[in-house]
Amino acid sequence: MIIKTKESASWLIGSVAGVCTAVAMAAVGVTWWVVLIAAALVFVGVSLFALWMIVKYVAYKLRPIYSMVLSRDIHTGDIAEQLKDRKVDDVSADLSSWAEDNDREIARLKEAEKFRKQYLGNVAHELKTPIFNIQGYISTLLDGGLEDEVVNRKYLERAERSVERMINILGDLDTISRLDSDMNQMRAESFDMVALCKEIAEQTEIEASKRDITITVKGADSLPSRCWVSADKFYIGQVLENLIVNSIRYGKDGGTTKITCRDMLDKVLVEVEDDGIGIAKSDLPRLFERFYRTDKGRSREQGGTGLGLAIVKHIIENHGEKVSVRSELGKGSTFTFTLPKVQL
Repeated sequence: MIIKTKESASWLIGSVAGVCTAVAMAAVGVTWWVVLIAAALVFVGVSLFALWMIVKYVAYKLRPIYSMVLSRDIHTGDIAEQLKDRKVDDVSADLSSWAEDNDREIARLKEAEKFRKQYLGNVAHELKTPIFNIQGYISTLLDGGLEDEVVNRKYLERAERSVERMINILGDLDTISRLDSDMNQMRAESFDMVALCKEIAEQTEIEASKRDITITVKGADSLPSRCWVSADKFYIGQVLENLIVNSIRYGKDGGTTKITCRDMLDKVLVEVEDDGIGIAKSDLPRLFERFYRTDKGRSREQGGTGLGLAIVKHIIENHGEKVSVRSELGKGSTFTFTLPKVQL
């Protein structure tokens, strides 16, 4: 027989006590109705006493577990009060649920710690390269290169580029930190997305002209357009700048970067498309990770920090939207994101 409740256990104990009492009294010749009354009284009394003892014992045993689960000291009487109207199976389910939640939290903390260590390692690695470069250039100049005008100018220019790279890395790290902070809130305002795309495209024209890359913006024949959105204009401008600069750095000489805004009923979809080198399928899942590069050497040569796409992902997700990419090696890449549309 399987006993699953405290009541069943107390009734069984009371029944055994009642039967034993009845047998003992019958053996000495006590009248049957007296035996019956005595057995009933013993059954009720022993059952109630057994139930009280079981609840007290279980509460005493559960006290340290509940104290750990609730993260506070709890009295045995409080647990006994909870157990009055509950089955042991319910308590077991509560504790199992707590254990599962605790396991998930431990797993999350371990993953966060692993990410923190990788992140710190990546930061150290990214800063180490320009610092060592600067150290090497200065040492060369101090060892005699300072007297040679050709050498000292060349090395000072290289040191300056390394300093600029460090400034860019620290600037992107500061942006990531502010985006991670709960104190940073997106300040939504209504603005014309097509107009913003044209503004950012004009700001990047000088860099594009160095590689003879043409930037086009589609979405409206004239301004204002119908593609008005509600978002943080400053940060969305940063998203566009990062994506357009990436398309220039990894585009082909004489190529094209196309920026398209599409009206999607309650959303505005923005695409930044290039016809550059493209991205391998194996790299796509990790493309938005911090410091992840598909071509480490070329990325550093182009001045990338490895944080641009991570910043893009942060900003778009902070708006409650998603950013995606489709790409093919040798044919180019297209980055897409959506923003909530303002109904005009």
